[in-house]
Amino acid sequence: MKTERFVPVLLLAAVLGGCVMGPDYHRPDIAVPDAYRPLTDDALPTALDSRWWESFGDPVLNGMVLQAVRNNRNLKAALANSEKAAAAIMQARSELFPQVGVDARTTRERLSERDAEPVIGVPNPQNNRQATLSASWELDFWGRIRRLTESAEADARSMEQARRGVLLSVVADVVTNYINLLALDEQLKIAQSTSDNYAEALRIAQLQFKYGVTSQMTVAQAASQYETAQSRIPPIRHSIAATENALNILMGRNPGPVMRGLTLDKLREPAVPADLPSNLLLRRPDILGAEQDLIAANAMIGAARAQYFPTISLTGAFGTSSESLNNLWGGHAKVWNFGGVVSLPLFQGGAIRSQVEQAEAGQRAALAKYESVVQSAFADVDNALSLMQESKRQLSHETLLVGQLDDYARLARLQYKEGYSAYSVVLQAEQSLFPEQLSLAQLKATSLTSLAGLYKALGGGWIDRADELGGDERKLP
Repeated sequence: MKTERFVPVLLLAAVLGGCVMGPDYHRPDIAVPDAYRPLTDDALPTALDSRWWESFGDPVLNGMVLQAVRNNRNLKAALANSEKAAAAIMQARSELFPQVGVDARTTRERLSERDAEPVIGVPNPQNNRQATLSASWELDFWGRIRRLTESAEADARSMEQARRGVLLSVVADVVTNYINLLALDEQLKIAQSTSDNYAEALRIAQLQFKYGVTSQMTVAQAASQYETAQSRIPPIRHSIAATENALNILMGRNPGPVMRGLTLDKLREPAVPADLPSNLLLRRPDILGAEQDLIAANAMIGAARAQYFPTISLTGAFGTSSESLNNLWGGHAKVWNFGGVVSLPLFQGGAIRSQVEQAEAGQRAALAKYESVVQSAFADVDNALSLMQESKRQLSHETLLVGQLDDYARLARLQYKEGYSAYSVVLQAEQSLFPEQLSLAQLKATSLTSLAGLYKALGGGWIDRADELGGDERKLP
């Protein structure tokens, strides 16, 4: 297209109604699954707009979530980034309005009398004082500034969704770490109790060996049991310390011990949210943010294309100029000028074309990212539902298994005491029971944290409920 031929027509259209270069945004059509993985259990009504973590019934956990929402450092950084992006909107939008400034200056100058004859009546040296009010205004005929503003607004909305995404992760991580901490406490209790039982069995075996009742092999077997239980305690204690530190960091505190509330068995299960995939697009911060990135990239195409067309600006100045400060405000000291500037690029060495191509490529990249985020979101929900269902099934089987192994160990000990079986039978039964008891504690935690993972995957109005916990303190530096 020859620009020279179409500039008058486009200019007339711009004057009459205004125009904006580049494509307008339309949400892309993306193939999504018809439904999530079906629930085999009865799904309770949706609880996505509630503070679901309070359903566990643990006041200590509720307090941790509150502290994390108010004090988490990553959340504060995300809030600052969101506010920074929001402030950039005003900068981009400011070019839509006249730019007004004041210029005041005073100079004293002496000219060389060797280069030229002095002018009669003109003092040398001489003073010059000026005060000028100037203004300029770019007429946004082609929508360049409006597209830049649109991009800045989308960037700000994207950063706000990024902040909400951090909030989502912080709440879910606090719940997950706290439940895992309670599971570690239960595992430590099991390991210490088992170790104490093994220590007593070792003491009895040593006495029996001393009086010739049993063999050295039985003592060695009892000792190996005891050391096995003892060896499991240090890594559990380390995991407890690491989990406590992780919780403290989430709450914006220094490392150290943390308070516990209920035990793992006393926690209640929150309601299982039931929702439709179509609603997910309106809930997840990463999807909302990716769409705003796409909107921003789409707007940059128009801003780049607008550079092909003339830039039209109005300029003007009004002020005074005088050699003497006393005469600066006199009527004869007034100066003014006004005019218009039309700037049209003729040859840029491909610079504008390159910017347009970069913007178009950026839009395609943002579109691919948006599609990827949507697909990943549905996969996250499907994975979370699968984990929730299967962990409950596994927990049910593990509970029955531990019950059977506990009966087996109890009967083996009775038979050994009555002399009907060797100690090796007791050893085998207890060696089978101990690790399964530890696994059962972890599976209890997994079953509960899978609900936290499901809420995290679904997003929803609960993020706003969590945001309310910050109150005015989320504005603190």
